[in-house]
Amino acid sequence: MSEFHIRTTKTSSKAKAVQVVRYENRRMIIVKHIGSSHNPDELIKLKLIAREYIDKLTKQPSLFPNEQPKNLVNIKDFQYLGFRYGLLYETLHGLCKRFNFHRHRNQLLVDLVIARIIQPGSKLQAIEFLKEFLGIEHRREYFYRDLPKMKTIKEPIAQKILSIAKKEFNFNFSLIFYDVTTLYFESDRADDFRKPGFSKDNKFNQPQIVLGLIVTKEGFPLWYQIFEGNKFEGHTLIPIIKDFKKKHKIDTITVVADAAMISSENIKLLSSASLNYIVGARLANLRLSLIKTVSAKLKNSDGKTVRVKTELGDLICEYSEKRYRKDKREMDKYIKKAESLIKEPGKIKRAKYVKVQNQSYQLNKTLIEKNELLLGIKGYYTNLELSEVEDKTIIEHYHNLWQIEHAFRITKSDLQIRPIYHRKKEIIEVHVLICFMALAVCKYMELKTEQSTQSILKQLKSVTDARIKNRLSGQEVILRSEINSDIELILKNLRF
Repeated sequence: MSEFHIRTTKTSSKAKAVQVVRYENRRMIIVKHIGSSHNPDELIKLKLIAREYIDKLTKQPSLFPNEQPKNLVNIKDFQYLGFRYGLLYETLHGLCKRFNFHRHRNQLLVDLVIARIIQPGSKLQAIEFLKEFLGIEHRREYFYRDLPKMKTIKEPIAQKILSIAKKEFNFNFSLIFYDVTTLYFESDRADDFRKPGFSKDNKFNQPQIVLGLIVTKEGFPLWYQIFEGNKFEGHTLIPIIKDFKKKHKIDTITVVADAAMISSENIKLLSSASLNYIVGARLANLRLSLIKTVSAKLKNSDGKTVRVKTELGDLICEYSEKRYRKDKREMDKYIKKAESLIKEPGKIKRAKYVKVQNQSYQLNKTLIEKNELLLGIKGYYTNLELSEVEDKTIIEHYHNLWQIEHAFRITKSDLQIRPIYHRKKEIIEVHVLICFMALAVCKYMELKTEQSTQSILKQLKSVTDARIKNRLSGQEVILRSEINSDIELILKNLRF
């Protein structure tokens, strides 16, 4: 006997029709048209009739074995109790099990991670969401008791995430990517940990913490560390990388980071710790003679690279015609603005390419000459020798740094890691740990399905479990809506 399915489809009158169908040689055959309706309660009734019809055809037990068929068609005998995101929870819980998060015997932590992914909010809002939409209840007294204890499992959790990186994405410690961001608090009170500092969210008057994150070339998270809010981002690089290297007994590793991490002090510390580096170069800080040398060697040849020895390591520069056109447009715009402001000096506050000389405003021709030489050129510092890694490979590695920026976007937008409302350090640490775990699950889903987290959640949310109670027997029955082919593909890619 072929397998039968309940199909819901729209009619020309915009009602919904319920049909019993089967598939044969990839062709859908309508076995029976049950009926159509605009009323949600009537649709539930029609689906129950369709299920009874399938049960009779296949001689399977009825959903209501103790009921007569007439009870199935009397809508008054049934009460709609609401819906739940059953498939979504099952999928995310299954992924958490794959990460072995459940091994810590803390179901509350796992459920807080799942709630953070589905509907980020406060911890108490998460408790309410879990109860209302997933049918999972955690008592508040246990929540307040258990939450502070969760910070102690950061390292074993990170170890499990690292195991996934090795197993699923072939991570081998040879190359890691590092960057920092800031997380602000919805408060105006600072302390020894939450301090005002340079804010990447333009929240300079609010206390914050600094988050340093290590990811793979695919953007999959490996490790993180949080620092005081006034910590200079360049000073976070060495502690977290050395800690990661020591923790996993790595002999040699290459770290890729942006230009903010480069300094003569960091270069010395990286070299003394046997760490290789690829970092962005701020070419505007180079002396004019070196800029002229680099520009002359590149000769505005698209895709050409040049390598020059400097005190910060080998400086690799690449010329791009596309980058040249972009830089030129931007430079012309600033020069035009500078010329306009010089004609009306009363409006000048701070402008690029404008300098004061002999008590008058003039174009900064030296800076213009310097920037003209740099048009279309991007630079990178590294201590990897050309015999070890080619220039093009160095540049390709650096370009993958966007993956960590994407990881931060997930944590800030999808997971809403900030603003943070907690004030106790131990609870702040737990909050960041939950978001780190959630980020690992989200990136896993994205890499396996090649879809965004929001797209995956939206599709899985569309499959709901309707809860129906038989008023006569008191029995509750769950009816799951149809799983379409797109959702089946997601589940298949996630190995469910």
